Amino acid sequence: MSRLVKICGIKDAAGFDAVVKAGADYVGFVFFPPSPRYVTSVAAKLLSERYAGGPKRVGLFVNPSLGEVDDILRNVSLDVLQVHGAPDLVAALRDRFGRPVWRQVGVESVSDFPAPDEVADGFIVEAKPPKSATRPGGNAVRANWDLLSRFRPAKPWLLAGGLKPGNVADGLRQTGAPGADVSSGVERAPGEKDPDLIKAFVAAVRGV
Repeated sequence: MSRLVKICGIKDAAGFDAVVKAGADYVGFVFFPPSPRYVTSVAAKLLSERYAGGPKRVGLFVNPSLGEVDDILRNVSLDVLQVHGAPDLVAALRDRFGRPVWRQVGVESVSDFPAPDEVADGFIVEAKPPKSATRPGGNAVRANWDLLSRFRPAKPWLLAGGLKPGNVADGLRQTGAPGADVSSGVERAPGEKDPDLIKAFVAAVRGV
């Protein structure tokens, strides 16, 4: 089974082109202004239009209103909505927009695992954010891989948090995750993607 790979936090042409060239399955745009990887919907549209086809487009939101998501979708076509938010928000987004919704989940114990009957179409699973964090996710903190080796949801999921080209293969093998999601682990500076690291990360995932 070939593992899936998502490169998140793309905000410039060089990064987008590198994701396409490397053959990633998903490219992520962050619609959360406090993030150094934030892009406007217009900027995401221009990037997405650089290449027809290729990786599926994912929009990352933090507790968005339905109106906020609607406004963004007027400008840029997204294949998947990825959200930090409660399960009832996931349900509302699925009902309103009729496309897959992934929920971001921070875990530090089995009690944090999503309920079996959650309506989310998939999960992005990482460590819970540090108390000093200013963002609910994407803090480059490695999850407890031993704990996640017991995570076997009925829905697809991607391992996230603290992943890099040099450790992602070990993370996937230990957890059994169907794929990996990375952002800061393929950057030379916050929000500045490194094409060589993107290529190396995708190759590492494909080699598992």
